[in-house]
Amino acid sequence: MALPFRGRLIDGNPKALPPAVAASLSDSSPVIFNYREELTHDHYTVPLALSAFDPLTYVGYPLGHYGVTAFASLGVSQGDRVLGDYTAKVHLSRDYTLYYQPTYIELEHAAKAAVREKIDKQLYHDADHIAQEVAAAQGR
Repeated sequence: MALPFRGRLIDGNPKALPPAVAASLSDSSPVIFNYREELTHDHYTVPLALSAFDPLTYVGYPLGHYGVTAFASLGVSQGDRVLGDYTAKVHLSRDYTLYYQPTYIELEHAAKAAVREKIDKQLYHDADHIAQEVAAAQGR
């Protein structure tokens, strides 16, 4: 769902935005969006000396986990005025077993979707206030 105001993207990938921002883009708006995402990965493995001799390993007990942390920030400004500044962080991890191993790609997609949803919620919470600020600045 689009926001009650439009903005132009000056930093960030237009194909990798929170849905509310993506639906509210305009090349001629005085409002500026600045969006950034970062991903980090982590991995833990049970030592082979332990897992090789543990009978639970062979019935599907986790051998470790893969994790992805997504961090996102969105700045909304008009001229020199900051109208909104939002950050969100999400960490997802999945265990892997002898029989199942998740991929970082599936974790990355899920983490990006979750962090974008958090940014959207924050932005929707302030959307009416930002729209009023934008209208007041255009009326000056």
